[in-house]
Amino acid sequence: MTKFKPHLFLIVTLCIITVSSVTGYAQKAYAPSEITKVVFLGTGTPNPDPGHSGISVAIIVNNMPYIVDAGPGLIRKAGALSPDYGGKIEGLRVENIKRAFITHLHSDHTAGYPDLILIPWIMGRNEPLEVYGPKGIKAMTDHILEAYKEDIRMRLYGLEQANNRGWKVNAHEFEQGIIYKDNNITVEAFLVEHGSWPEAYGFKFITPDRVIGISGDTKPCKNLIEKCQGVDILIHEVYSQEKLKERTPRWQKYHPEYHTSTVELAEIAKQLKPGILILYHQLYWGISDEALVGEVTNSYPGRVVSARDLDIF
Repeated sequence: MTKFKPHLFLIVTLCIITVSSVTGYAQKAYAPSEITKVVFLGTGTPNPDPGHSGISVAIIVNNMPYIVDAGPGLIRKAGALSPDYGGKIEGLRVENIKRAFITHLHSDHTAGYPDLILIPWIMGRNEPLEVYGPKGIKAMTDHILEAYKEDIRMRLYGLEQANNRGWKVNAHEFEQGIIYKDNNITVEAFLVEHGSWPEAYGFKFITPDRVIGISGDTKPCKNLIEKCQGVDILIHEVYSQEKLKERTPRWQKYHPEYHTSTVELAEIAKQLKPGILILYHQLYWGISDEALVGEVTNSYPGRVVSARDLDIF
């Protein structure tokens, strides 16, 4: 039997304490929840990457879905996880999609908005869609409904006989603060810094057992750090700092003004200490998920995952 050596035990213990005190990092525990699920309906950018649909996240609480952003393809991705098409998430039956929150009006975050309005109605949604977005969402909504007025008319009065409620939209324009609350969630919006956009927002979702921060599109900003301290899940956009070096001077100027690098995100995460950091809206430029995560974990010791379409957390 090996003899116990208390002096070695003391040395190891002191090393652990020293490392802990130097890093100052204590990560929250993270485990999947039966009440709150985060589903990535799309993780893409404006680039037409066939492996990544347009940006959209579903927060599902007690089988009630709340959509964040409406990138192209979100409804079909929701369908892929619904029981109607072999999936197991009851909350993603598309007729159940009745609440949505838009971070900003860039086309890659809104090109799926007509789908969000029309397809759930066609599938049976029988109440208006409630949409919460920055200034301009009402005008966008009105123009979409005008563009599709013949389709709506034919579905109402033709042989399809769709209901006369589910195609309607109540568009709510918000400013910073609590913008929505029901029995499942409280949603707080906060301004972020996305280049020259006058209004771009991140969100904090508070559910019965989770606090979830969503960055939207942003460079590092004070508001996000103030609002997302200690969240259980931090969902944050990112670009590769290493690959930026290979870009043209034009893009090397653009990206730091509009987005967050892997190195910057590591520093943000060290301040926020989330239970899990999930990368989305990733600008890969030819590198793998593993390499992208590695650029963050080089200086951040917490748990990091690069989300793919249809991932569930």
